[in-house]
Amino acid sequence: MIAEPNTANNLSSQKENAVNDETVPESAVQNGSCVRNGNLKTPREKRKVQEQCENVKRSSSSSRRVSRLQNAEVVEAVTLFEVVSMGKRAMQSVVDDWVEAYKQDRNVALLDLINFFIQCSGCQGMVTAEMFQSLRKKDVMRKMTETFDEETGLQYKKFMAYPWILTVTWPVDTDNEDYPLIRTGPYWKKFKANFCEFIAVLVQQCQCSILYDSYLMDTIISLLIGLADSTVRAFRHTSTLAAMKLLTAVVSIHLNLDVNKHNAQRLYEVEKKRISGKKTSYRLDQLERKRKECEHKLLEIQNMMNTIFKGTFLSRCRDVVPEIRATCIEEAGNWMKTYPDAFLNDSYLKYFGWMLYDKQAEVRLKCLLGLQGIYRRKELVSRMDLFTSRFKDRIVSMPLDKDHEVAVQAMKLLMLMSQNCENVLSAEDCETLYQIVYATHRPLAAAAGEFLYKRLLSHEGDEEAQPKGGGMFGASTDQLKRLICFFLESEVHKHVAYLVDSLWDWAGKFLKDWECMTTLLLKNSEEEALSNAQESVLIEIMLATVKEAAEGHPPAGRGAAKKILSVKEKKIQLEDCTKITEHYIMVLPQLLAKYSTDAQKVANLLQIPQYYDLDIYTTGHLEKHLDDLLREVKDIVTKHSDMSVLEASSKTYRVLCSEEIAIYSQADHARTQLVDELMEQLSQLLDGFWQKEEGFCMDAGEMSRMHSALRRVAAFHNAHDLTKWNLYEKTSRLLVFEAEHGSLPALIILPALQCTYFSLLWQLAAVSENSPKEALFVLRRELRCFSQICIRFLHHKNKDVREKAFMILCDWMLIVSHQDSDNNEEAVGLLGYIPGTSLQEKLLLFIQEHVFMEEEEEGKDLTEEEEGKDESRRLDDLHKKRSLLAAYCKLIVYNVVEMAAAAEIYKYYMKTYNDFGDIIKETLSKTRQNNKIQSAKTLILCLQQLFQTHAEGQDSSSGVDFSSTSFLNMKELARRFSLTFGWDQVKSRESVAMIHKEGIEFAFQGAAGGDGKCLPPNLSFLLIISEFSNKLLKPDKRLVYAYLKRYITEPLPCRGDEWQPLISYRNSLLINEDEEGSVLSSSGECPMGTSKMSSFKRKLSNGSLPETSQAEVAGEALHLQHASQLASAAGRSRKRLKSREVHLQKHLPHLCPGGLQRSYCKDRVKTEDISELGQAEDTAEDVDVDVVDADQES
Repeated sequence: MIAEPNTANNLSSQKENAVNDETVPESAVQNGSCVRNGNLKTPREKRKVQEQCENVKRSSSSSRRVSRLQNAEVVEAVTLFEVVSMGKRAMQSVVDDWVEAYKQDRNVALLDLINFFIQCSGCQGMVTAEMFQSLRKKDVMRKMTETFDEETGLQYKKFMAYPWILTVTWPVDTDNEDYPLIRTGPYWKKFKANFCEFIAVLVQQCQCSILYDSYLMDTIISLLIGLADSTVRAFRHTSTLAAMKLLTAVVSIHLNLDVNKHNAQRLYEVEKKRISGKKTSYRLDQLERKRKECEHKLLEIQNMMNTIFKGTFLSRCRDVVPEIRATCIEEAGNWMKTYPDAFLNDSYLKYFGWMLYDKQAEVRLKCLLGLQGIYRRKELVSRMDLFTSRFKDRIVSMPLDKDHEVAVQAMKLLMLMSQNCENVLSAEDCETLYQIVYATHRPLAAAAGEFLYKRLLSHEGDEEAQPKGGGMFGASTDQLKRLICFFLESEVHKHVAYLVDSLWDWAGKFLKDWECMTTLLLKNSEEEALSNAQESVLIEIMLATVKEAAEGHPPAGRGAAKKILSVKEKKIQLEDCTKITEHYIMVLPQLLAKYSTDAQKVANLLQIPQYYDLDIYTTGHLEKHLDDLLREVKDIVTKHSDMSVLEASSKTYRVLCSEEIAIYSQADHARTQLVDELMEQLSQLLDGFWQKEEGFCMDAGEMSRMHSALRRVAAFHNAHDLTKWNLYEKTSRLLVFEAEHGSLPALIILPALQCTYFSLLWQLAAVSENSPKEALFVLRRELRCFSQICIRFLHHKNKDVREKAFMILCDWMLIVSHQDSDNNEEAVGLLGYIPGTSLQEKLLLFIQEHVFMEEEEEGKDLTEEEEGKDESRRLDDLHKKRSLLAAYCKLIVYNVVEMAAAAEIYKYYMKTYNDFGDIIKETLSKTRQNNKIQSAKTLILCLQQLFQTHAEGQDSSSGVDFSSTSFLNMKELARRFSLTFGWDQVKSRESVAMIHKEGIEFAFQGAAGGDGKCLPPNLSFLLIISEFSNKLLKPDKRLVYAYLKRYITEPLPCRGDEWQPLISYRNSLLINEDEEGSVLSSSGECPMGTSKMSSFKRKLSNGSLPETSQAEVAGEALHLQHASQLASAAGRSRKRLKSREVHLQKHLPHLCPGGLQRSYCKDRVKTEDISELGQAEDTAEDVDVDVVDADQES
């Protein structure tokens, strides 16, 4: 008997420095049977074994002791498993000790090694070995069995490891999903590395002696093949890894032997020619013996390789466990790189091609990494022609893989194929791959950027060749022109920042050549001048490079958060910022002057000063250039009315007018002059407007001028405090006039609304402790007046005005209702505003009419150009609707309006899921965080309102149609709501219980009579809330069922289909069939005591729940975990071990939901076809998106 001396639990305790000194297990050999005394209990037995194996103990266990100091205690490792687990220390010496022990007694040493592999599998059982003596039993010995003993509850696996029959015994309840190779943490990661290294060193040390004794390798290989065919995942995984590493080590030995054989053959032929006249030669005979010895060893090594490959790789590369498949394909790549003459052929490459289609990302990733190692070596590429032709299309499609890491490695593989294979990628393939530079995942985009740079932009091989007429910027000029042409041809004109970021790691040199860019823009020669479109693109590229260099992080949307720069990166960032400032301080005014009439170009150029190091103006004595910049910006503001130009100009003034910098006074003086001119112009236009007969006689020119003046003032008022110019009185008078007469065009109303709103915000921000009460009353009156104007504009004839008024109204209410009371509590009391019921109804009605109301589309035959414009218009409308809905939902989330208003929004969750589903789901999540109970009431209110609408549309005589579309939609909506609660039932128990309580009360509302035998009109609503039953804990199901019984009598009048909703709902609350039978036969008896149930009823009536004990919660969590494992295992295979079913029926919790009462099997299927594997995993992946989101929310 070989009893395992240490379990995996002992190993964990060693890791945590909590190990006490252990008794050294001892080994012995007796009558062909090998015994480990770990299970011997009596002192007499121990002494007997100790006397019999005293010599073996000295030679094996004692020589392998490794001491390790932990918590001032010396822990001695005496088994291979313990030595490898504690750390490799000196793996060479460990293997040498084992080899010496093998030479002294190979049976004891081999059984030590066998026990090592069993322990590495995490097996907490016992290994029994017996020698076979008769060849007549050979067939029986080769038969592998795996049985279950119902009496002892132990699992047995019996297989042959020549020359023994090994029987592994372990408890059936051992956690098959937890063994050393899959445990997380640095300790177990190191253990796996040590395990692999031990196998490699073992083969290396044995290659000159015992490797070819026809005993050692036969035993190890038969052991690993036997374990690899087990239904136990831990055995399969561990033995497969060991077998693959063993084959890798053997391949290296084969390669060395092959070299030695060729050397010996060459020396033999040279020696033979040298002594051609002599009959015999000792040297020649010696070389002949060496050559034959090499051939004999090669033959043995080849047999080992074939046995391992056919016995392990061929079956395990199709294993149901992805880690095992990944291990196989990873090692296959190592064989091909190590010994390409033997393995780099189509017979082995086909496995890589098949695994490229694997359903698991881990396996696909290992395939791509293995292929990279092959395609990286040019001498191996010539052997890949057939593979490349067959699987190139698949590899080209893999940069679009759903797994980011797989996509990145696929892109890198294509880069290697492009470099080392001539014409392997077509022009269409390259065009497809170029577009990946616009991907949001930065590593993938960077890999595509490398591909684009090396294929299209760089001049590899002819760096010295400069384009004609290029001058000192020839190479950069050519690359920039290529990049501009690529961007224009790609027709993705709003993602320049993504393109620049993708190329940043590879083309940073020419992307930071701002001198070359500005030289190209300022050139006037017609030969080298850029077109208007090229100039626009170059300016966008220049702005993107300036922003990336100054900020040091990717653009928005590419990267989760701003990364923390290292010291070196900060130094580069400061140097780039200085370089940008020194160059553009002098050049930017010239560029603004040249393109002053082009709004798009000027809007981009005006953003560059935001990234200046403004201190350089004074330290470099460059104030003259600051005057030039301010003069050009002022000229641009007076010329343009485009909001993008005006906002960029306003931001430029804000940056230059920072009070902490030295140029503040100079910039502030220029800003004041500009605002004075703008306000004077606006005042003149307004005076002219009021002097006319109520403003009805304004011509188009005057309207345009007033529109431009208001937009300029609004753009500056957004970033600058213009309160001293008293803008509120000027613009509010226009709004009041429009509210009374309704004759002003939207061109004037929209900027006037913005100006008035910004004026009030600046006044609100200026409120402090010392603000006089009179000023606060004035501000309060202005705020109320402005809110009334916005409310009236909600019904304006112009759509843009309505939407702008709604957005301003929502933002204003949010700001006013969340003022900071630290500065002035009195101001908060005076200025605070809570919207009344009437206003809340108006806002909700606006959302229903302008967001959820579908517009009728006219079925006209449109041209392709008209269809493009119509699609663009619809996208713009959708963006506006999403903004309106988000603004209103913020009012709900921040408790500005009542949470019950969200019920009207939730009604459209399924109908508008594609357009607004994310906004509605986030609203639901945030409101649940604020108030669980109120949020639950809002959900049930939504379903009740939908049910009432459905019932009103049905024929009262026929009852509710359960198969109607509206009823099915309600059930689906309830199911989606239940999914948002996630898997943590303890966390959501109060909310779910409240939904059931409110649902039961609504279902029995309006029932005629108090005996519970008359059919309630809303009884079918119970089918809706039954979708939430699976979210209840077991004690809460009893509680809800007891609450349900308050409204019904036993036995139930279940004679017709009209009572079916009650029966279905009751069954969803019953925990299993046994309890159901007891309830049906109890005639109204509660499963609990009467007093206890009454207490439960009272608590449920009050909207509260009894506290669940920690034991109940822990038991429920364990039950759910076990049930989920059952569901997962059941999906893997339809086959079941009958004996295991019997065992699980004893241990499976009796309160398991019906959907989870499945028999348990741990990776029963050993090998399946690729197609079957794909189908199984496709089923596993077919999960509703709400489940994932709900899990994240929980």
